[in-house]
Formats: sequence, structure tokens, C-alpha cells
Amino acid sequence: MTPDLLTALAAFAFVASITPGPNNLMLMASGANFGWRRTVPHLLGVSLGHGFLVLVLGLGLARVFDAYPQARTLLTLPCAAYLLWLAWKIANAAPPEKASAKGTPLTFLQAAAFQWVNPKAVYMGITAQTTYAPQGAGWTGAVAVAGVFICVNIVSVNTWAMGGTHVRRWLASPARLRVFNWTMAALLVLTLVPIVLDLA
Repeated sequence: MTPDLLTALAAFAFVASITPGPNNLMLMASGANFGWRRTVPHLLGVSLGHGFLVLVLGLGLARVFDAYPQARTLLTLPCAAYLLWLAWKIANAAPPEKASAKGTPLTFLQAAAFQWVNPKAVYMGITAQTTYAPQGAGWTGAVAVAGVFICVNIVSVNTWAMGGTHVRRWLASPARLRVFNWTMAALLVLTLVPIVLDLA
């Protein structure tokens, strides 16, 4: 994986992982209600569970790309369009709703299983493997993408879990929310630059 592609993948993984979504809202609520220590199994389930999902998606797509190289370009274009749509949604996102977690935190297995029914997690995995896996790398490319996602994602979800009510309060400020959302959207669009240059 080239340094440019690695940087673009890491930026995409960071933006996709740090922005508000089902996992982050649940982790924020869990951190606020149960504390960081009791939330650790939940955040590890999210990060490792999503990494496994990304790997499985990549291994399947790698076979398709090996058999039909043109399929990569055909899949890259709609995924690029999805990234632009996601950037628009992020830039114009409303403040995250106040979440409250009752009972006990999610377990590792519950959080890992949730990734398979979380549309954002699935789309992130498909987009990452389709757009950022090195051409011709086969299964090693799928492993590399999954590895980068795990490394970046663990930091992102940990930020939400540790932030708890502080993160929720910070994002509740309209001015700060606007800056945060537009910055994340701009970073997401910038991750497309190496992909567009590769297709040209």
C-alpha cells in the first residue's frame, strides 16, 4: 500500500469512525452512564467486530476483483458518489440526540454482532475495501484495510466512550457542531483525491 493510499484510507477510516452514528451514540451514552472501564468490552466489540466485518467483505471482494478487474472501477464510482453524499450529510447533520443507556452496558459479543446489522458499518466496510484496497494485492490488501480500520477505529470509539457527557455537551453547541461537521465533511472529500487520480 502506497503512503498516499494509506493516508487516504486512514483519513477515511477516521472520519467515518469519529462522526456521529449508532455505535458512537451508544458508546457516548455508555461512557456517560457506566464509566469508561465498564464500557471497554463494548468499545472493543465495536472496533474488533467491525474490523472482522471489513475483512470478510474484503476477502469476498478480492476474489471478484481478481476474476473481473473491471468490477473494481464499476464499484469505485458508486462508492465515490456515496462518499460525497456522506460528506453532505455530515456537513448538514443535526446535533446528536441525547442518549441514555439503562441497565447494563453492551457486552463484547453484542457490540460485535451489532456491526452486521449496522448499515453505516457495512457501507464503511464495502467502501473501504472497494476504494482503498491496493489493486492486485488480493487477500493481503483486504487484511491491510481491515488492520488500518481497527487501529483508527479503536482510537475513535474510545474518544466517544471517554468523552461521555462532555462530547455530547460540546456537540450541542451550534457553532462548534457546524465547525466539526464541515471539517469532517471536507476531510472525507479530500480522501477521494488519490482515488480520482488513480482512475484518471
